[in-house]
Amino acid sequence: MLAAAATLALGACAARDEGSTSGNTTGSAAAPSQAADAANPRGDGKAVCSGVSIAYAGTINGASAALGQNILRGADLAVKQHNEANPNCQVTLKQFDTEGKPDKAPGIVTQVINEADIIGVVGLPFSGESKAAGNLFNQAGLVTISPSATNPALADNGWKTFFRGMGNDSVQGPAAAKFLTDTLKANKVCVIEDDSEYGIGLSNAVKQALGSKASCTDKVKTGQTDFSAVVNKISTENPDAIFYSGYYPEAGPFAQQLNDKGVTAKFVGPDGVKDNEFLKGAGGGATNAYFTCPCVPEDNFKDFTAAFKSVEGADPGTYSPEGYDVTTILLKGIDSGIKDRAAMLNYVKNYDGQGLTKKFKWNDKGELSDTPVWSYRVENGKIVNNGQIS
Repeated sequence: MLAAAATLALGACAARDEGSTSGNTTGSAAAPSQAADAANPRGDGKAVCSGVSIAYAGTINGASAALGQNILRGADLAVKQHNEANPNCQVTLKQFDTEGKPDKAPGIVTQVINEADIIGVVGLPFSGESKAAGNLFNQAGLVTISPSATNPALADNGWKTFFRGMGNDSVQGPAAAKFLTDTLKANKVCVIEDDSEYGIGLSNAVKQALGSKASCTDKVKTGQTDFSAVVNKISTENPDAIFYSGYYPEAGPFAQQLNDKGVTAKFVGPDGVKDNEFLKGAGGGATNAYFTCPCVPEDNFKDFTAAFKSVEGADPGTYSPEGYDVTTILLKGIDSGIKDRAAMLNYVKNYDGQGLTKKFKWNDKGELSDTPVWSYRVENGKIVNNGQIS
């Protein structure tokens, strides 16, 4: 069977030279500006290639699809800009939908591996599916760069093909604890985790960093809609803040039910919650919400944001710039003359260059040396930059 593919609604316009983001706030001035030497997917326009493809493998549909679509749109923009500038090197971006499910990912990854023209992969976005299928990529020698899978243990599997495009939860966990205690001044924090690899791993990192200030804990399940038992427990505990370790489909109604109960503790979610879909699900519960994320705000990436809106017909979302950056690295490899998987793996392993979001240079476990973590908040119904934590 062919991989399930999804076609996003794309505009036909070329990138504009200037523009501004929606939702610029008082925090935007602190966001990084585009580095003068940031890699550009257009290159010098002289690239020559034929018959090579890269793939996006990850969720396109499914419960948390918005996070994957953000990445896919970033990858799509990079490929479109590259191909427009390089008429003699037209790279195909193939799309494979795992729906973010660990039980589905191995079959989809096998399909990716069996397409011999694919020499690099953007993905997998989620930690659970990465754990389930990462070894298949490793056995095939097919390099993957995940813009968003943050479970630290993924780098400890000995996979030579796994690279991470942002900091892991060993970085985000302490940063979240610092944000909760130093910025929000919380002395009592309830840490709630879902049952995903991501949720459990991040929760453990946050609790360890909080120490005794993690005054209560509880668990929820993927797909859960009734949170009354947990809400009642939190109401009794009367914490200063709640950290929800999981994804937005459950975080939204959970925050709404906390609000309905009259819980006034500040609500903090990580990157898996930082999406406009959370705002829709949380309703009035989003008013007091904050987020932590090892993703960089695109506030001052004016050209990128304008091009994204023009070509993709949407605002950039969580991990869109990271998706763009890691795709650009694979495109630069192709432009250098790389034609096969082994050469691309070697190229990424030795890569050292500036992107929009950070400098990209990996250690032997596929972890970056530059791992910023930022905070965000809800303001006037939008998620906006709240400043860098670490």
